[in-house]
Amino acid sequence: MRHHGEPSPPSPADNPAHRRSDWATLSRLLPYLWQYKWRVVLAIVFMVGAKVANVGVPVLLKNLVDAMHIQPGDPAAVLVVPGGLLLAYGLLRLSTSLFTELRELVFAKATQGAARSIALQTFEHLHALSLRFHLERQTGGMTRDIERGVRGIESLISFTLFNIGATLIEVFMVLTILALRFDAWFAWITLAALACYITFTVVLTEWRTQFRRQANEFDSAAHSKAVDSLLNYETVKYFNNEGFEARRYDESLQRLRTARLKAQSTLSLLNTGQQLIITIGLVAMLWRATQGVVDGRMTLGDLVMVNAFMIQLYIPLNFLGVIYREIKQSLTDLDKMFTLMDREREVADAPGAQPLAGLAQPTVRFENVEFAYDPARPILKGISFEIPAGKTVAVVGPSGSGKSTLARLLFRFYDIQRGRITMAGQEIREVTQASVRQAIGIVPQDTVLFNDTVAYNIAYGRPGASQAEIEEAARAARIHDFIVVTPKGYATMVGERGLKLSGGEKQRVAIARTLLKNPPVLIFDEATSALDSANERAIQAELQSAARNRTTLLIAHRLSTVVDAHQILVMDAGQIVERGTHSELLALGGRYASMWALQKESPPESPSAPAP
Repeated sequence: MRHHGEPSPPSPADNPAHRRSDWATLSRLLPYLWQYKWRVVLAIVFMVGAKVANVGVPVLLKNLVDAMHIQPGDPAAVLVVPGGLLLAYGLLRLSTSLFTELRELVFAKATQGAARSIALQTFEHLHALSLRFHLERQTGGMTRDIERGVRGIESLISFTLFNIGATLIEVFMVLTILALRFDAWFAWITLAALACYITFTVVLTEWRTQFRRQANEFDSAAHSKAVDSLLNYETVKYFNNEGFEARRYDESLQRLRTARLKAQSTLSLLNTGQQLIITIGLVAMLWRATQGVVDGRMTLGDLVMVNAFMIQLYIPLNFLGVIYREIKQSLTDLDKMFTLMDREREVADAPGAQPLAGLAQPTVRFENVEFAYDPARPILKGISFEIPAGKTVAVVGPSGSGKSTLARLLFRFYDIQRGRITMAGQEIREVTQASVRQAIGIVPQDTVLFNDTVAYNIAYGRPGASQAEIEEAARAARIHDFIVVTPKGYATMVGERGLKLSGGEKQRVAIARTLLKNPPVLIFDEATSALDSANERAIQAELQSAARNRTTLLIAHRLSTVVDAHQILVMDAGQIVERGTHSELLALGGRYASMWALQKESPPESPSAPAP
């Protein structure tokens, strides 16, 4: 049995060799459409009506041509017979367009509703996936896959139902009319031409699909490189690597160009072959019809009708290659999005999990916890400690000792391989993740902000908070005075990932939104690491005030921030090597005392850089 914390084995959906069949993808889409079953049925009725009217046009055209054989000087026949037929001809043409537009109008809600449902489910599922997935993902390529998948839903429905389906209905009606009104050769010639056309189109398009798929893969890769480079704009500038990034992007664009050129050249081959088959079929039909007129078996109107039928059939068939290719591509794009939706949740709620209870002043316990991101490299080795209700426990130690992993496990970003983590006496794996995360507030070491206003980023701690509550949290985090002196105040945009703010300002925004959330459990993960010494001392009192009567885990590198903790844990190589109060650990003269002595001897830290 695989432990939750171990890497997930690749699912069959992740492997291109195990890509689900086209029929399986279509069947996966149908339930989303069937939510609008009456619209689907009505749209199909309108589609059939449009095709009946379309097939009726050549029949009426035949009668109109034949009706022109009237006796000279018969004004009634001239006015009534051709006039009535012309009116009926115009009504049929109008009916074709009217039914088509009604079909589009009725079905639009079903198409857009299905696209919205699938896109929303994909978005929600991505947020439900583990941190491991999001650390490994390529954002640019993934967002492009989702974008193409959503766009492909509309194309797939339109092409499959209203192009391929409608054309098959029209072909059936035309073949029936030709076989009943004339000899069977007309039907056989049409059927043979259609069979050759469809076979040639499908075979060649299947072969061409590899080039289109390659083009999409190279497109996603190029997009990923572009997005990654732009997100890391400052790093690119720091190392003067604009040329290097441009070359990497150009290499991806060159591969994309080559794949698209192959796709275009094979498309020309496909179009040429299709036109050859269409021409041969059309010439054979017209030769047969012309011979029938000469022999007296057919009228001139019959010849016109046969020609009109062939034109009406071959116009949509002329786009069959494009339609089939788009259907295949839409199925591929949709399958990629369904693959994301099928991605296994590494961390999932247990069946019947209930929300956390008794959170007035919860106690947090780690009981013999063992954890590894990779089974070959253990991170935590039998960690046990307790954070009593309303108390503060600090964790210190060198980088890589496992301090920040404690916060990730408490949030259930990962599940442990052995041991228990309890909150208010309940194991967090047996309650809902949402209730666990709702009970915890965190100020992370690396603060990432949304590209929105300062007010939005602070209010993210509790959406719906009033402006007064936002400002109160900002004052507590010692950032209100900075905000109000900016030209736009709380409406100031912070930029991509908050890059318009300095590190210290970003961290104070993070502190403010955590204070606004007002949770019973707090985690400060190097919460003052981006602050200069003066601001650190100023805000330390606010953090202590926020932690009062709250169960608090304080992860720190600077020992000056933990001296007032009720207990200090010293970690090294995934184990707790010392524990006690500040004075007890100094008296012990061990690892903590050595770290304290080194930091006391360090020169004063320089203030953080001002905002750009």
